[in-house]
Amino acid sequence: MSHRPIYLDNHATTPVDERVLAAMLPYFSEHFGNAASINHYYGWEAEAGIKKARQIIAESINAIPEEIIFTSGATEANNLAIKGVAEAYFSKGRHIITVQTEHNAVLAPCRYLQSLGFEVTFLPVQPDGLIDLKQLEQAFRPDTILVSVMAANNEIGVIQPLAEIGAMCRERSVLLHSDCAQAFGKIHLDVKAMNIDLMSLTAHKIYGPKGIGALYVRRRNPRVQLSPQIHGGSQEWGRRAGTLFTPQIVGFGKAVELAVTELETEGQRIAQLKQRLWEKLSQLQGIYLNGHPIKRLPCNLNISVEGVDGQALHLGLQPVVAVSSGSACSTAKTTPSHVLTALGLPENLAYASIRFGIGRYNTQEEIDKVAEHVIATIQALRQAQIPIKTR
Repeated sequence: MSHRPIYLDNHATTPVDERVLAAMLPYFSEHFGNAASINHYYGWEAEAGIKKARQIIAESINAIPEEIIFTSGATEANNLAIKGVAEAYFSKGRHIITVQTEHNAVLAPCRYLQSLGFEVTFLPVQPDGLIDLKQLEQAFRPDTILVSVMAANNEIGVIQPLAEIGAMCRERSVLLHSDCAQAFGKIHLDVKAMNIDLMSLTAHKIYGPKGIGALYVRRRNPRVQLSPQIHGGSQEWGRRAGTLFTPQIVGFGKAVELAVTELETEGQRIAQLKQRLWEKLSQLQGIYLNGHPIKRLPCNLNISVEGVDGQALHLGLQPVVAVSSGSACSTAKTTPSHVLTALGLPENLAYASIRFGIGRYNTQEEIDKVAEHVIATIQALRQAQIPIKTR
């Protein structure tokens, strides 16, 4: 068997934890019932598994179980939140505020709504990736119905000031949605303290299964109205039709339970590994950190490298380390990352960027090996003077 590269792309996805898999397996065979079949034992078994997971997920963000709507992932949750609110509140207003560095699962629904006559303000970010709260304040209008700001960026890991944003929205009776796919399970999130009305979550970023996510929808103070985007059944209180995927939901719940339990200790360990990697890489000249140096996820390190071609850099890294230059949903694009260009990076640095996502199964030995290989690759490319391609 050939040697596999060290995996440092945990922002893209994570392996399923063995404890999560063990919790899921009985629901593929022994407890295979449909949770909507409430007239017999098999349905009750499935319903019980889902109820437990819903409770765990709700408690992790200081919500109640009835506020958790299961979806196929964060992309669907984002679409349900943004389009569902737009449809439910269009008589009140047709203006939405979001940020230029959002994931495409937020930007694309917003652009779709623009084609239907809604107006969307795409806020810029400062060079460190944070929004300017004064610019947000100025962007509010009487017809603003929704603000959508992600908790932590999927490329540069920058954590936005959600509590301050939530207070501004609440003061103006504007709903706040946050894509928390990257932040969930890595930092503390509290929908009440932060005044978040809708929150998108996913399992596969926290060592749970792919294909399962959730949308938190506030039920009171205020009660959020939401038009369903999938029709056909009464599941999830009529807000998301379709047979519930019990094994994935059970796995989601277990993954959240583990993430909450290990958040502090694992966060500190991973942060130390990230700092070790940065200290080694930053010894080279022409290495730049992208995003705020402190207000970022403990697992994220995003750098740009001066004087090398981006494609050549990633080809050189591939045999030893699995990393990406940005969102896994955008890696086929030939344009530079919209997140990095929003920071003001020139094209050559935006292309020659590396996103390291450190995870639960990474070790100090791996970090040292990766640092050594990255440094050697950069030095070799600079010595070879490979022309930097323009695209």
